[in-house]
Amino acid sequence: MLPTQATKFVAHPSVATTCDWSARVPLWQAALVQIGAVLLTLLLAFLFPVLDLTGDAGMRFALLQGIVAAALGRVAGMEPWWLPIHTLFAPALVWTLAFDLPPLYWLGTFCLLASLYWSVSQTRVPLFLSSRAATQAITELLPCDRRFSFLDMGCGVGSVLARLVRARPMGSFHGIESAPLPFLLSRLRAAFGTRPCSISWGDFSGLDLSQHDVVYAYLSPAAMSDVWHKAKREMQPGSLLISNQFEVPGVPPTSTIAVGGQSDSKLLLWRM
Repeated sequence: MLPTQATKFVAHPSVATTCDWSARVPLWQAALVQIGAVLLTLLLAFLFPVLDLTGDAGMRFALLQGIVAAALGRVAGMEPWWLPIHTLFAPALVWTLAFDLPPLYWLGTFCLLASLYWSVSQTRVPLFLSSRAATQAITELLPCDRRFSFLDMGCGVGSVLARLVRARPMGSFHGIESAPLPFLLSRLRAAFGTRPCSISWGDFSGLDLSQHDVVYAYLSPAAMSDVWHKAKREMQPGSLLISNQFEVPGVPPTSTIAVGGQSDSKLLLWRM
């Protein structure tokens, strides 16, 4: 059972209050890899004229530059998901430039993508939207006859919170989101909803998880170790940590719930 009353938790001063994101890969490193790949590809074109990478051979140059960029990214120790990005970046750029679209199109596309994936390079958490089946399964885990506090760390557009607020009116619901556009949409959704819930800007590293009886995370495999260490430090005995899809490395869940009738769609639960 979830605790009926959460007691105040005070972290020891020696315990860090933020997660150690040692594996973060900032955008400047990716940019340096691309710049280095361009320079190396130019050098290859100069040393090996038989490659014929000048003149109208823009796509050949871009393909070779993408391969070189992926190799440099690998040497630099970047995570594997960066490699296809490096490989395809230059070819995609050459391909899209052939459409001769107006500059405002590219500016608008950039602004839209930045508003959706603002902090992915640092948090390694893209935008995932929880299914209705997952939300229904979460609803059934929450008490309906007493008060509790629920946190959605990475609440996206606020769809989970909007449904839970209606289904469990005795709960206190909170969300946090770091991407600008989803944060704005979730704030508007909360403001015009039937019952209020609080939406904050940022990531979960600065939150005090001891204030919440249930913590829900639909993040990414890269973030789950940090989530678990923070939850172990701060969450109260008897509270519940729920992860949509993603496991905590080396820590088996207390239980697992299949959702949506698919074997690979599941909620993982840890009773603290």
